[in-house]
Amino acid sequence: MHCTSPPPARRWDGSLIAHRVHRSLRVTPDGVSRLLRCGQNDRCRDCGNRIEWYHQDRQWTVPLHPRELPAARVPAACRWHVSSGVAYPGGDGSSWCRLPHAVICPAWEAPTPSPALTELRRALAVNTRRLINAGAFTPPPAAPDGPAPQGGASAVCRPARPIVQLLYVRYLAARPVDEIQCVAQTRRRRRCINALLSPGAPGGTWKLVPATATSGQLALPAEVMAIYDLSGLPYAEQLRWRAQRCQQHAAAPTAADLAVADWEPFDPLRHHEHVRTRLPTRARPSGSTGRAHRAADW
Repeated sequence: MHCTSPPPARRWDGSLIAHRVHRSLRVTPDGVSRLLRCGQNDRCRDCGNRIEWYHQDRQWTVPLHPRELPAARVPAACRWHVSSGVAYPGGDGSSWCRLPHAVICPAWEAPTPSPALTELRRALAVNTRRLINAGAFTPPPAAPDGPAPQGGASAVCRPARPIVQLLYVRYLAARPVDEIQCVAQTRRRRRCINALLSPGAPGGTWKLVPATATSGQLALPAEVMAIYDLSGLPYAEQLRWRAQRCQQHAAAPTAADLAVADWEPFDPLRHHEHVRTRLPTRARPSGSTGRAHRAADW
């Protein structure tokens, strides 16, 4: 019987030979997190179509269309590419490219810059209508066009994407403060349904702060803006909010994450449409007292 001898462990000069082991990418079942930090599948909150979240080089996240497109059909200004799990604007020299979802999102009225993208945007609009008719997607309420009245019941203001300040950093939340959901996994391998702001948890306070821009940015048109300030909470509570975990799963750090935290660093230029110049209207139910209950009513 012919036996194949194993490859030598050292070269002729005595140096070690490093054998490369090829392994497929997977998530260990015993790991703390079950998330691959690139290409997170999600649905656009405005149109309901599928998107993929990727990190940029400066801790920003960008939603990309889940499929590659021929680069010749996409304008150069709209081309993106993904390298080592990070998204970069511009092409990489190949014949294929990625596309930001905002360019073709049917919920926005911005015109697409090419006929091919217009056709894709129309197909996404048809899919949005199918999801709405099937009850699988509910579009967010449209923001009022004109200024809101100053008083009365019609003056209710509830930011759909509030600006939250924690750990001395301002973030743009993906949904109202009282609807921010825990991202941890339960024992039944489902996402936790608890909200970060519960009656037994301390909450923040709404404040009007100067709408000043940072160095090198243009000034905002508004003089003040409303933020949900969590800076007065203990350090551990602010960490819990940034990790987007309820009190129960904050005490169990080994629980896996089933979603990426929805925080997006607030940029005055990119997110100027979410700036509110007045505080949300309080709608406190009868019999509720305490700081935590008052904060949950916004």
